[in-house]
Amino acid sequence: MSNSRSRSRRDPGGGAGAAGRDELVSRSLQSAEHCLGAQDFGTAYAHYLLVLSLAPELKDEVKETFQYTLFRWAEELDALNRIQDLLGCYEQALELFPDDEVICNSMGEHLFRMGFRDEAAGYFHKAVKLNPDFSDAKENFYRVANWLVERWHFIMLNDTKRNMIYNAAIQKAVRLGSKSVLDIGAGTGILSMFAKKAGAHSVYACELSKTMYELACDVMAANKMEAGIKLLHMKSLDIEIPKHIPERVSLVVTETVDAGLFGEGIVESLIHAWEHLLLQPKTKGESGNCEKYGKVIPASAVVFGMAVECAEIRRHHRVGIKDIAGIHLPTNVKFQSLAYSSVDTEETTEPYTTEKMNQVPGGYLALTECFEIMTVDFNNLQELKSLASKRPDKIGIPVIKEGTLDAIMVWFVLQLDDEHSLSTSPSEETCWEQAVYPIQDLADYGIKPGDHVMMEVSCQDCYLRIQSISVLGLECEMDVAKSFTQNKDLLSSGNEAELCNALANLQTSKPDAVEQTCVLESTEIALLNNIPYHEGFKMAMRKVLSSLTPEKPCQTMDTHCQNNEMSSGTGQSNTVQSILEPFYVLDVSEGFSILPIIAGTLGQVKPYSSVEKDQHRIALDLISEANHFPKETLEFWLTHVEDESAMLQRPKSDKLWSIIILDVIEPSGLIQQEIMEKAAISRCLLQSGGKIFPQYVLMFGLLVESQTLLEENAVQGTERTLGLNIAPFINQFQVPIRVFLDLSSLPCIPLSKPVELLRLDLMTPYLNTSNREVKVHICKSGRVTAVPFWYHMYLDEEICLDTSSQASHWKQAAVVLDNPIQVEMGEELVLSVQHHKSNVSITVKQ
Repeated sequence: MSNSRSRSRRDPGGGAGAAGRDELVSRSLQSAEHCLGAQDFGTAYAHYLLVLSLAPELKDEVKETFQYTLFRWAEELDALNRIQDLLGCYEQALELFPDDEVICNSMGEHLFRMGFRDEAAGYFHKAVKLNPDFSDAKENFYRVANWLVERWHFIMLNDTKRNMIYNAAIQKAVRLGSKSVLDIGAGTGILSMFAKKAGAHSVYACELSKTMYELACDVMAANKMEAGIKLLHMKSLDIEIPKHIPERVSLVVTETVDAGLFGEGIVESLIHAWEHLLLQPKTKGESGNCEKYGKVIPASAVVFGMAVECAEIRRHHRVGIKDIAGIHLPTNVKFQSLAYSSVDTEETTEPYTTEKMNQVPGGYLALTECFEIMTVDFNNLQELKSLASKRPDKIGIPVIKEGTLDAIMVWFVLQLDDEHSLSTSPSEETCWEQAVYPIQDLADYGIKPGDHVMMEVSCQDCYLRIQSISVLGLECEMDVAKSFTQNKDLLSSGNEAELCNALANLQTSKPDAVEQTCVLESTEIALLNNIPYHEGFKMAMRKVLSSLTPEKPCQTMDTHCQNNEMSSGTGQSNTVQSILEPFYVLDVSEGFSILPIIAGTLGQVKPYSSVEKDQHRIALDLISEANHFPKETLEFWLTHVEDESAMLQRPKSDKLWSIIILDVIEPSGLIQQEIMEKAAISRCLLQSGGKIFPQYVLMFGLLVESQTLLEENAVQGTERTLGLNIAPFINQFQVPIRVFLDLSSLPCIPLSKPVELLRLDLMTPYLNTSNREVKVHICKSGRVTAVPFWYHMYLDEEICLDTSSQASHWKQAAVVLDNPIQVEMGEELVLSVQHHKSNVSITVKQ
């Protein structure tokens, strides 16, 4: 009775409460809208939170406005560096909208910018799962997936031979008594599972990457081994006994080796393992059960090398020309590739690059026999300790073939035990690349039989270093570098031109001449060596500037003529040009570019460069000076721009640009981020008759059959991993687009002729289409596994740059199909090409 009375008393109150709630919700909505109008996003966000907590039924109605408010408020918090408040807002938003892919994606973008890539990947992955057609989230996930799960994981897991040899060596060790195992750098956990399947009693595995650790947990659960393998999310250097594992183990298995053997820290981790985690090693001649002793798989390694000639390596690591489109490169500017420059710095960076040498475009020529560089015993603690402190070994290798010395190529044989080994040689069918040490700073790179290639080899900072490379000529009796011998010979020859070259090589410049080392990425060096690129831009810029002065042809500032005029003291050219209003040219292409200097030779031009690094600016100034540019001709645009994100703006408040050079294609072969947005801004900043370069871009592609691309993109079933179920888990991180490809040397069978896939018009946007269907005629029967693509960049209707040409500094890319399609000659396939922001997707319509 009392219950019914109390309910009847509450009814009127409940109605009043609902009315009050509705009134509060209504007022809060009005306040939120008012705050939005006043751009007070923080207060608007607070009002929306109140509305949604009181009236969750309004979620669908206010969702879009709430998202907009959240994103604008987050931008303000980010600018104020209020990171905790920003993350708190997103957590609140995701409590209200846990299945909102747009909010998940935006949260991921903020985390990625902050450097939390593991966490960002989780949100991008969730957004893609919630909406597989959400292009922004897919593009973000693919970008971060490449970083989180590097492509070599797929290639190595598909290498059946490598898996079988490691499995056999582990089985043998366990059979001989090594029953407790630690897997260092476990990755997917495949070696740990080999050990467990072989009968090891106790198996431990450590993995530092959060993504790989979580992936390994899923893999082990799927293979019903989670109870038998203890997986640790940490570095092996941080493992303590008995805190993390109960006792020392009898076997360590690892594959923490890179193309240069030591680059993933195997020496440091094994020194620590021998001192803290492994049982003592068996001494020579000692017998007994292996369970009482410690050992490592791999047991040892032998490192080999070879001096090679390779035009592809040369053009990516050595500037081989002295004159670029009329611009002279002075000897006091020394260009170095990033791989070479690390030799002389204290930074712990790889002193080599890596290449699949049997697939490098143009191939390579062996100039020496294969030679042994060093051996290392991973089961010898003292030897491991002495590696880092050991003085460099001097090696001299006889030359067997005449050629150009471009690099020392390095590979190794990994001896897992006395019976099983793996070779990373370019002559082997292997998943491994080779380490390449580009050669620079020789006066003469030509070598011949009878010469010796001299070098010093060491293992410093956990890297194999090959330094002080020189050539000892046959005619030299003393240990004198060949460059000096040749220069001495030239002195007696009386050849004046060669004498000048010799003196230049010896750098006998004035004592007060400024010298500048300019360290460039390999793609930047390849760009400098790309003659058609610079000649094309020079011609296109000249045509535009000429068209802007129809009454008087554009005056080309020939540096030699200008030099004569200056020395004669007439100064007439400068007087005439000073009366004219200059043409403003802006180069916002990324990285090191000499296009602004080339523009400066084309008359009364005020060129601006957007290079960021001080050493690049100094180098450009020295090149300008060497080409007799008047001081202040070249300017650096970033010194005039307060906010780098607003780089595209007028040269002066009352001036517009005559030419804006944009970077449309990344060196990787993909379209640059936000290029169409940049083009839209650029069009508004051009004077009448001004141009954006390139004016438009055509994207071409063809259908191919390529097993290589399939294996680099996804693990091909359980057979490759010897029956272990790994593919479904790691293949979540497969990316449909492969980048940095060399189509000229890619192992593939073309099944069609090239076809035009897409047009990106930067000057005339109405010619662009975001969706297009392309019919492709099949020329050869086979399985379509991928669609490689490249671009023709039109500076104008006549001048075109092909990103797939032999001289190109750009690489190509390819869309890899999830499911290969069998085709017959004479058939047609229809490709659906979609362009969204900077992301291009290509699918086959069946």
